[in-house]
Amino acid sequence: MQEEYFDILDENGNKTNKIKKRTEVHRDGDWHKAVHIWIINEQGEILLQRRSPNKDSDPNKLDISCAGHLTTGDDSMTGALRELKEELDLEIEPHELNYITTLKRSPEYEDDFVDHEFDDVYLLRTNQRIEDLTYQREEISEIFFVPYKKFKEMISKEQSDLVIYPDEYKILFNLLDDEFDRE
Repeated sequence: MQEEYFDILDENGNKTNKIKKRTEVHRDGDWHKAVHIWIINEQGEILLQRRSPNKDSDPNKLDISCAGHLTTGDDSMTGALRELKEELDLEIEPHELNYITTLKRSPEYEDDFVDHEFDDVYLLRTNQRIEDLTYQREEISEIFFVPYKKFKEMISKEQSDLVIYPDEYKILFNLLDDEFDRE
């Protein structure tokens, strides 16, 4: 697989006109951009993926429906559409993605892996069924839908195999609670 190159950002999220290899970016702790796409179906179920055991961060953990880095020259929408196609074989139109916000994150990992990111967060509402999706086996070991209330429970209990994004979950809940967390 060919090495990816990323645009390097400053601490405010502005492009610096420098590019570096993915491995160097994570080794050196450079700021870069990624997309997070949460997928919810008409039944109020969130799509989760289990990361492949060979991933360099959070292997075997449950994660966002679809996520990935922007490669050099990508804008956020281009990167989001590419990641949906690569990871889930899902082709959509740009107007189907609802941009939510951009979050600045610096999760801590062991070893020589530093992940300073600006994550553009999107929501995709879909009527796709799990059997309609074909996931990228190099990146993902399984995908499944979880009822919204069960998803919230997994987070509140800090389920050990779930990647935790506290700020992102709070925003997602503020957006979806009225619709899917009714008594």
